[in-house]
Amino acid sequence: MTSPADMTTRAVTRGAPARRQAMLDYIIQAGSAQVDELAERFGVSRMTVHRDLDALSEQGMVNKQHGGVTTRSSSVFESNFALRSHIATREKQALARAALEEIAPGEAVMLDDSTTAAELALLLPAREPLTVITNGLESIDRLKATSGIKLITLGGDYQPRFNATFGLLCEQTLANLRANIAVLSASAILGTTAYVQDPTVTQIKRAQMAAAERRILLVHSAKFGHGALHRLADLDEFDLVLIDESLTVEHRTTLDEAGVRYRLIRL
Repeated sequence: MTSPADMTTRAVTRGAPARRQAMLDYIIQAGSAQVDELAERFGVSRMTVHRDLDALSEQGMVNKQHGGVTTRSSSVFESNFALRSHIATREKQALARAALEEIAPGEAVMLDDSTTAAELALLLPAREPLTVITNGLESIDRLKATSGIKLITLGGDYQPRFNATFGLLCEQTLANLRANIAVLSASAILGTTAYVQDPTVTQIKRAQMAAAERRILLVHSAKFGHGALHRLADLDEFDLVLIDESLTVEHRTTLDEAGVRYRLIRL
């Protein structure tokens, strides 16, 4: 198994972009960090750390402060596609691979606007022919050149921070469609209920759930034990919940006692 130290060494040797990604991952996990701490961890000078933090700050990823750095608030992360795409990439890829196993050629698949669904979009050509229905522009971009996939894009109001479309037109289109399977994610899981930070996003996700015969939720284990502003659904409303294997025993027990249909995915 690769140790954190090995990962840091590899990030340094691959250059600034990889180092900055590794640094961002570390700051997200820690919540905050000091310049001296980052310099020691990544084996670079304080000046290099300052340059890296300046670059991450310009991208809106972190808040640089005197002597250190903090992450943006959780609500900002959950409301910004670019920020979310940097979080738990390995876990999202594992969940996407597991979701692909639930999809058969010839089916109509609904994808929400999540970064996890966008990871699944990369894998869907392996199941062509498929019909894919989505409001997420990242998924659309990843599938638009695949000849074996019929792509149905949901119209509506484009919101750059989500890189997706929402609103009345999107809902009306969904009301006239029926998919075999809908694959969604959520901002947080508290108890056995899934939550989403934004009401506009919540509304479309619920419409996608209603427009599908089967519903699968992909959720990173770190989202358990937290709440967000708007209730999406109880976990038993999903036919299957896919979670990475890092889920704690306490949360597993809660799911077992509630009879939630879930599967833990190895990384």
